[in-house]
Amino acid sequence: MQGTMLIDGKPRFGAGARFHGLDAVTGEALSPAYGSALPRDVDDAAEAAAAAFRIYRAVPRADRAAFLDRIAAAIEELGDSLVERAMLETGLPRGRIEGERARTVGQLRLFGDVLRAGDYLDRRRVDALPDRTPLPRPDLRMMNVPLGPVAVFGASNFPLAFSVAGGDTASALAAGCPVVVKAHPAHPGTSEMVAEAVATAVGRSGLPAGVFGLLHDAGIEAGSRLVADPRIKAVGFTGSARAGKALVAIARSRPEPIPVYAEMSAINPVLLFPAALDERAEAIADGFVPALTGSCGQMCTAPGLLIAAEGPALDRFLATAGAKIAATPAATMLTPAIAANHAAGAARLAATPGVETIALGAEAGPREGQAGLLGVDAPVFLSNALLAEEVFGPTALLVRCSDVDEMAEALAAIGGQLTLSLHVADDDIPAVRAMWPLIEDKAGRVINGAFGTGVEVCEAMVHGGPWPATADPRTTSVGTRAIDRFVRPVCYQNLPKALLPADLG
Repeated sequence: MQGTMLIDGKPRFGAGARFHGLDAVTGEALSPAYGSALPRDVDDAAEAAAAAFRIYRAVPRADRAAFLDRIAAAIEELGDSLVERAMLETGLPRGRIEGERARTVGQLRLFGDVLRAGDYLDRRRVDALPDRTPLPRPDLRMMNVPLGPVAVFGASNFPLAFSVAGGDTASALAAGCPVVVKAHPAHPGTSEMVAEAVATAVGRSGLPAGVFGLLHDAGIEAGSRLVADPRIKAVGFTGSARAGKALVAIARSRPEPIPVYAEMSAINPVLLFPAALDERAEAIADGFVPALTGSCGQMCTAPGLLIAAEGPALDRFLATAGAKIAATPAATMLTPAIAANHAAGAARLAATPGVETIALGAEAGPREGQAGLLGVDAPVFLSNALLAEEVFGPTALLVRCSDVDEMAEALAAIGGQLTLSLHVADDDIPAVRAMWPLIEDKAGRVINGAFGTGVEVCEAMVHGGPWPATADPRTTSVGTRAIDRFVRPVCYQNLPKALLPADLG
């Protein structure tokens, strides 16, 4: 690591504000130092991407697939050094980082398979009918083409799978779009290492150097300028609602507005239906607590809201869940700011009139998160919209309802979500059917008998949802359909075969 950005295939030191990655456990500054991008760095990266697009968009699908395979191999070649740096900068355990690396290289190779199959092109053909009356029909063909250079923002909580070579980058490169990544300042060393692997694959593939670029910034200026740059045609983002909404506003205010595919905020409600609790309250609680506290609750699909009807079965659930939470040690959070925000959010919830503390885990240090489960009656929840706001970390709120009708009212009061989990027994089916239109309207993924953590990267996955979970509910940032975000349809009418794209000939 040199502490550099990557612009048009060349390392460049940022001359702006200096910053370091931090040891997430100790707070110690890690070498090397990084410099923030200046406006000219952003402009140069965008120009290099635009120049590369003119060539890269026409690279055959098989060659782009081989490029993605080479990125995956180059990341694997980094070995333990990548894992160890990511562990240092995030505080996440080895198993989590190794699993995330496997997911990262796996989705790169999956998009290689998508390219080889070619289904994402959505090719269509309507033959000419020159003798049709009263008007002849022309020859019409259609397929998807690359959108243009894409800005990708690395996420704090996924230093590999939603970062430099994560799903947004993999799907954009697969589509034929160059990528400029704004690295997350919480893990600059990890980001630089992965960027070097991507650059290695660019060179091995004989592609234009501007196909991939990396920018560093301690603040928000470089990212804002990148989204505003007229050469950028789409944005992939995973992060807070505040930051995501700011990027959406910049993109919409451009002379040429562009799509921002932002995954932002979710509390991922869990509906505990009465018969299911009667049957297996303890087992559901055994699954809930690790889903809440795994990775210290810093998963975008962690269950932050429980909705259930009062009764002895709910009491059994709370007894088991409360005991498990009380035995949960505090864990290091990704950054001091995230730890402070979690502590403040949990304290705000606990101090809200009508909210009770059901259970707390071990006391947390200044860079740690304390597990917690709080409770509130449905009428109080329905009267205070702040109770439905995300507290990013290992804290959840239980809404006690008088019956399933009040459960539906509580669900109706919240915004769109990434996931919605159901715990249902046979006797609950009529109530679930009655609530189904509401359930389906609230989330991108509806889960039965489990929790939202654990996202399978595959053809059928949807990692998206209605606002404010994402900026566009029609898309997914995980799975093969993620490529659809970075293509657009073009119709070719009466073109001679010599002028048709190779994929339509």
